[in-house]
Amino acid sequence: MAPPASDVIEVLAEPNRRRILDLLKDGERPVGELVDELGLAQPTVSKHLRTLRDAGLVEVRVDAQRRLYRIRPEPLAELDAWLAPFRRLWSASLDRLERHLEEGTS
Repeated sequence: MAPPASDVIEVLAEPNRRRILDLLKDGERPVGELVDELGLAQPTVSKHLRTLRDAGLVEVRVDAQRRLYRIRPEPLAELDAWLAPFRRLWSASLDRLERHLEEGTS
């Protein structure tokens, strides 16, 4: 079972965790690559990966001596579904602003 959207938001509030997800969006990567890309110490990256894994946002696969991490899309899809009503509010506000700006130029 995926964590509630509020838990996912809390986990994603940390910028390095969002950076890790950005690095994983194109496919799985080993911890060493993430360490190199992030410029953080390996224990720090591992701690962030553990938090992301505990939240269900990433999963790990062992390949010989390497641990390969990849995104689990389900929690992000649930977060997206939770955000949908807010996105509609935002879109409605932008539509009203656009109409207002168009009326001002007429």
